[in-house]
Amino acid sequence: MARWGMTIDLDRCTGCGNCMAACHQENNLAAVGAAETQENRAFHWLRVLREVSGEEANLEVTYKPVLCVQCDNPPCVRVCPVHATYRNEEGIVGQVYSRCIGCRYCMAACPYNAKVFNWYEPEWPGDLQRKANPDVSLRPKGVVEKCTFCHHRVIRAREQARAEEREIRDGEVTTACAESCPAQAIVFGDLDDPDSRVSRLARSPRAYRPHADLGTRPKVVYLAQQE
Repeated sequence: MARWGMTIDLDRCTGCGNCMAACHQENNLAAVGAAETQENRAFHWLRVLREVSGEEANLEVTYKPVLCVQCDNPPCVRVCPVHATYRNEEGIVGQVYSRCIGCRYCMAACPYNAKVFNWYEPEWPGDLQRKANPDVSLRPKGVVEKCTFCHHRVIRAREQARAEEREIRDGEVTTACAESCPAQAIVFGDLDDPDSRVSRLARSPRAYRPHADLGTRPKVVYLAQQE
């Protein structure tokens, strides 16, 4: 059984935003508009944070994609009173939208600010709804959403491998954000496979897990910039 994880190389990330656009399109995320964004209700499963360092004459700008880190010890799962959020046997922390009551306990418990809440009925202007991915549900208002490592892609690859009576190959399944990254900064795969690319990168001297001291055991590993 795989344990899916991801590495993000901050030395490669250019902040282009392709991963955000791909995530929106792949997972049927609605656009909330400028007014809601100004109310701190921007709707993204993945955000690219910009960090500025140095002095005015010599500024350095770095970018950091931030998403659900798919904890192996997820605090959000422990606090949900209706078990709408759960961790499956492959380590992916999912959401059961039809069960969510919108209490947002999971949002308060998440130290990574990785979840978003549908304040209003989502809208897809123009023909955007006709372009919706049929493998991903359209969520109503009043529920909490988050990144699921494009779990529908994992399911598709698993079914194909089962039909061919083999194991999933390294690189056979990837997330929309990783597939769209022109700099190949994002790598997805099985962390328990010592020969997989993501596993080798996760053992890099530059590798670190965000807020590892909290004991959440995240499966998104960042590779720090080289000096």
